[in-house]
Order: sequence, then C-alpha cells, then structure tokens
Amino acid sequence: MMQKRSATFSEWTDQRAPLVFILPAILIILLLAIFPLIISLYLSLSRFKFVKGGFSLKFIGWLNYEKLLVGSQQFHFIGSFGQLTPMEMAAIALVGLLLLWWLIRYFRQGPVTVPGLLGRLILTAGLLSLTWLVLFVLNQKGFPGTLVVTLFYVFFGVLIQFCIGLALALLCAQRIPARNFFRLVFFLPLMVTPVGIAYTFRMLVDTTKGPFAPIWEFFGWGAIAWVKDPWAARWVIVLGDSWQWTPFMFIVLLAALENQPRDQVEAAIVDGASRWQIFRDITWRAILPVSITVILIRIIEAFKIIDLPNVLTNGGPGIASESLTLHSFMAWRSLDLGGSAAVAYMLLFVSVFFSMSFINFARHRLKTA
Repeated sequence: MMQKRSATFSEWTDQRAPLVFILPAILIILLLAIFPLIISLYLSLSRFKFVKGGFSLKFIGWLNYEKLLVGSQQFHFIGSFGQLTPMEMAAIALVGLLLLWWLIRYFRQGPVTVPGLLGRLILTAGLLSLTWLVLFVLNQKGFPGTLVVTLFYVFFGVLIQFCIGLALALLCAQRIPARNFFRLVFFLPLMVTPVGIAYTFRMLVDTTKGPFAPIWEFFGWGAIAWVKDPWAARWVIVLGDSWQWTPFMFIVLLAALENQPRDQVEAAIVDGASRWQIFRDITWRAILPVSITVILIRIIEAFKIIDLPNVLTNGGPGIASESLTLHSFMAWRSLDLGGSAAVAYMLLFVSVFFSMSFINFARHRLKTA
C-alpha cells in the first residue's frame, strides 16, 4: 500500500515538475514586464499631480493622446503642417496606387484569409498616412515633430549600419593579411558606452576647437555651427549611432558569411561565375535569414535612441533632433508622468507596426528567395 502511494506521489510530482520549474520565470516576467505595462497604460490615461502629503492620480481618458495628436502637443509630437505642392500630391497618389496594386495582387494570388487581409489593410492605411504626414511636415513651410525625426533615425541609421557592416564583413571574410586584427578593431566601438560615443562625436564635429578643426577651416567650414542647423544636428546623431552599431551588424553578418556552404561557392567559381553573381545567387540567399533577424533587432533598438540626441544636442536646436524616447524623458522630468507614458505608448505602437510590417515583408522575401 505504501509503495503504491509512493509511486502515485512520484508520478504526480513528475507531471507537475515542468510547471514548478517554469512558474518562477513566468512570475518574474509578469512582475518585470507585463505589470509595468499595465500600470503605465493606466498612467497614460490619467493626470498625475503631486499634492500636499503625497500625490493624486485622476483618470482623464484619452486626453493625453488627444494632446499629442490634435492638441497642445501636436507640434511637439507630429510637427507643423505645411502646404502640399502638386509634386508632393502626385507622390501620395503614386504610393496609394502602389498599395492598391499590392492589395489586388494579394487577392489574385490567394488564398485570402481574414488575418492576412486585416494585416494588409492596416499596413496600407499606416503607410499611406505616414507618407502623407512625412510630406506635410518636411516641405518648406512644415516642421517635423519627434515622430518623424525618430523614423528618420531608424530608417537611415539602420540602412547605413547594414550597408557598412555587410561591406566590412565581406572584406574580413576574405583571406587578407591581419584580418583578425581588423575584426577586433571594427568591433571596438560596440564596447563603448553610448554617452561616451556622444561626447566623442561632440568633440570630433566641433569646427572651432575639435581635432579636425584645421580640416574644417581648409574647406571653409570653420564658422559653421552644425548644432544650430536642424538637419546637420540630425545627421550627426545618425552618424554617431551608426559608428556605435555598425560593429553589431558586422560581427553577426561575418558569422553568417563564414557559415555559408563553401561547396556552392567553389562550384560557381569553377563554372566561371563573377563575384557579383556569386554574391547575388549564393551568398545573399545564404545570409538572408540572418540579415533579416539582425535588421529587425536594430529597428527595435533604434526606436529607443536617447543618449546621442540628449548629450550631443539636448534635442536641439529647439526640438529639431529630439527622439520619441527623449520626448518621453523630457515630459517625465517635468513631472508630466501621464504625458510621458502616452508618448511611450505611442512609441510602442509605432515600433510594433514597423516591426510587424518588416516581418511580413521579410517572410515574403524568404518564400521567394
């Protein structure tokens, strides 16, 4: 009888063992991730105030979001609208036609599913709205807010980092002298803290006292104050971010290149294929899954950029180089905790939209590759 009970208890513990081992991790995730998300969501729908003896938290609904989209914070978040030119209106119409053709192609190819159709409709509406917004705020009379500025950092930053990282990886994958030394040198910027990189670039681009001041003087740029020019300030931030994160692209892509099937490359060489043909038909197809993954990681990370615009320009001139994360931080520092949470959630929505859009696009590329 005792042996039977012992066997039954042993079976019961074996059945519950996975739950016992997994439960602590689930509780930690709930405590450190999901619970703060719920609290910050409620905070974004409330007005936080310090009062005598403590604080007050009043539920105000969507007012914080209305301020960002159509209210007093619209200039800060979205920007100021200019007047569309006929050329810009034609560009919006062209994007709309391309998206319509994409939807028609989806219906023709089939099969059409409810999640697939819903996702494409959301993506179409989002891209068309984004095109309209970008053209409205980037013309001569418009001014981009933190949303468009952040998208500028993400798009151009990730593009530059991937292109340079892939070029360096292709170079170091060759049998060249001292390639291990170059691998180490190219990887070094990733070990420096973002604040250190920001102060370094602040010194490098100083046209009056920086180490390259004689060069700026030689080209007649010594009197240029880049920090006072909105686009110059934004490009300096993009270059600083690219200098820091290109090594990440480089090291991952290098690992992918060194693990591609060598027999296919050798067979292509024997058949007389050029280097470009080998890269296009063999190498690129082999590293495509890794490339998609590393780009997705950098897109998510680039949306959170804060150190470089904070240290290099303090978001200036004015708010010209301020990112969404810095916008949220500035609101938090001024004790507008509800507004800060609202900006953070808008950042979450935008980053999820672009990440999911990129995943869907990448999935299609992987199927056709």
